[in-house]
Amino acid sequence: MSVDEHAEELPFADEEFWQNTHEWLARRRESGAVCPITARRGIPSYLVSGYEQARELLNDPRVSKDSGDVQRVYAAKVGQDVQVPDFGNLLTRHMLNSDPPAHTRLRKLVNKAFTARTVARLRPRIQEIADALLDEMAGHEQVDLVQAFAEPLPITVICELLGVRVEDRSEFTAWSHTLLSFSEDPDAQAVAAREMQEYLQQLVESKRAEPAEDLLSDLVHASDEGDSLDEDELISMAFLLLVAGHETTVNLIANATFALLREPEQAEKLRADPSLLPGAVEEFLRFDGPINFATLRYTVEEIEAGGVTVPNDEFLQISLLSANRDPEKFPDPDKLDVTRPPGGHLAFGHGIHYCVGAPLARLEAQIALGSLLARFPELSLAVPVERIVYRPSSLVHGVLALPVRTKGA
Repeated sequence: MSVDEHAEELPFADEEFWQNTHEWLARRRESGAVCPITARRGIPSYLVSGYEQARELLNDPRVSKDSGDVQRVYAAKVGQDVQVPDFGNLLTRHMLNSDPPAHTRLRKLVNKAFTARTVARLRPRIQEIADALLDEMAGHEQVDLVQAFAEPLPITVICELLGVRVEDRSEFTAWSHTLLSFSEDPDAQAVAAREMQEYLQQLVESKRAEPAEDLLSDLVHASDEGDSLDEDELISMAFLLLVAGHETTVNLIANATFALLREPEQAEKLRADPSLLPGAVEEFLRFDGPINFATLRYTVEEIEAGGVTVPNDEFLQISLLSANRDPEKFPDPDKLDVTRPPGGHLAFGHGIHYCVGAPLARLEAQIALGSLLARFPELSLAVPVERIVYRPSSLVHGVLALPVRTKGA
């Protein structure tokens, strides 16, 4: 089977798709775990919606993420006159867009700075930030939980971790939202990328000249047997850690809260037994995770997957949301159950590109959700469920806003 002009189009531009992503994906999954699709900008691709197929392909060496070869494959699919959006060096030289051995080298250097000990020592500070934000929320009968809590918590944490100035955080957030939004003009995205690159270049230079006790300073000075990150790699890695280090957690916290507000009996289980929180976070990741489609991959050899032959040089659109709702893997997958045995979901990916920041995201979510539930036992939605709108992004999956009442109506 090959991608052809009759392949169904992936409706990235359709608001109905954003609002009912799980339902649309479930219908596609019933038609086949792997099937031809036409993706954004008319790119012929293969949609991977089954759990086993997604897990296998996320860790298959015959599938590449090397950004240096994307233009060649892209041009062959849609014509030489169509160009991949130019985001400069920001999206080209970090470990998420590379294969071994380059990926192995980059990840090893990052791991030397981003250690489990680094994450663990952040717990008191994350709790402090969460408590301060909840104190501010308590002064209002109604707030947007995204703006008031889900967004500022992980942004503050990652910016402090990397050493980004407090006064620069709002500008950084705006850049990030522009880059990840499907609805944005590509020219506006390119401008945001260049501005962010210039900012990060200056930040890297300042850390080189005056190192501080932060992760970016550690990355600037990290080495392994004489190897270190060069200037472009440092800028790209800072971009990856800043964007991925907060966007995932923002949506994890917001999506989880939205789910609990729709299923109050699940929230009561967590209030009654906070020891359920670690497993509940895994369930939130499975049930309505923060990543929609995994970042773009393409085949470098012919692959058999889900009974389908995927030829060489074909793009793969791997749906993490769909994989995590596959009934072949998870019984009653559309039901939220905070007591479900944890494990197995693909919300953080799988294989060599498994999210390096997963431990931090889990820790932040546990603290955030546990503190929120304890502080506001009468927390409720301030608008009808159907008025909650999801972000128009093929990568991140999360609500734009979540108006809540902090006390009973």
